[in-house]
Amino acid sequence: MLLLAVHIINLGMGGELIQYGIIPRDKQHWFGVLTAPFIHASYSHLLNNIIGLSVLAGIFLLRSIRQFFTASVFIIVVGGTLVWAFGRNAVHIGASGWIFGLWSFLIVAAWFERSLKSFAIAMLVVFLYGGMIYGVLPTREGVSFESHLFGALAGIIFSAIVGTKKLGCG
Repeated sequence: MLLLAVHIINLGMGGELIQYGIIPRDKQHWFGVLTAPFIHASYSHLLNNIIGLSVLAGIFLLRSIRQFFTASVFIIVVGGTLVWAFGRNAVHIGASGWIFGLWSFLIVAAWFERSLKSFAIAMLVVFLYGGMIYGVLPTREGVSFESHLFGALAGIIFSAIVGTKKLGCG
């Protein structure tokens, strides 16, 4: 609902909220790291992100509500910071980095946890969204592959942090 509300507000403001996306290396726009996931360019952009986020969040919630929120904050902050530091000169908006982070976490967690539950979740995610792997490549003009790539990397990092703690390595 928050994503839809922000989109409606953005439409009412003539798209002015787009300026609150991530603008790489612009020190005055550091806050875009936190606001970009909630801003979308069109209804189709919003709908695609809501569907992916809803499905992956629902699957993630099979693990833990608390871990979902912790992972989400980590992915948004770390992935967004990497886009801010290394992204190409454009305004990066949308929840896709968050989605890619949840996606990669759910897959990689099976490696670290080595449980039947995490393996089953990983297989479900690969079955439903295995093709997302191609989203980390610069394949389409106007699509922030950087958000996809760095969101996925943030999900992997978070999975490693959580997984090594469970294995007693951290």
